[in-house]
Amino acid sequence: MMSAAAHRVCFSLQINPDLLDEYVARHTPVWPDMLAEIAASGRRNYSLFLADGGRLIGYYEVDDDAAAQAYLAASPVAARWEAEMARFFIGLAGRPDQAATPLTEIFHLHDQLVAATSPRGDAGTSPALDDESDDAS
Repeated sequence: MMSAAAHRVCFSLQINPDLLDEYVARHTPVWPDMLAEIAASGRRNYSLFLADGGRLIGYYEVDDDAAAQAYLAASPVAARWEAEMARFFIGLAGRPDQAATPLTEIFHLHDQLVAATSPRGDAGTSPALDDESDDAS
């Protein structure tokens, strides 16, 4: 479960389609010391998803993303890993872990369920429910 300060981060990168098999092989498994650095940075629940054509989507949760980014930017292990991974990506200026395109979250089920059941009274009402209450008056 995420703490109140935690937030979700999603990003997109483009892998060279000619190198997809090698990219996947390099992640099965990732170096143990790189895994430890990701965890030490504060990132958790980290996943990578690969779409057709080499589009890579990453997701993780973190309490302080700027601090996690800074930690990894200063890590010699992450620098070695990212230097080896850089050749897989198309249209990327800089280290993959520092230059990925962030995606904007527009929906999160849990957040909306909480808002819909909040005691404010106005969250979660639907026009159909409002119409019924108008008929009763």
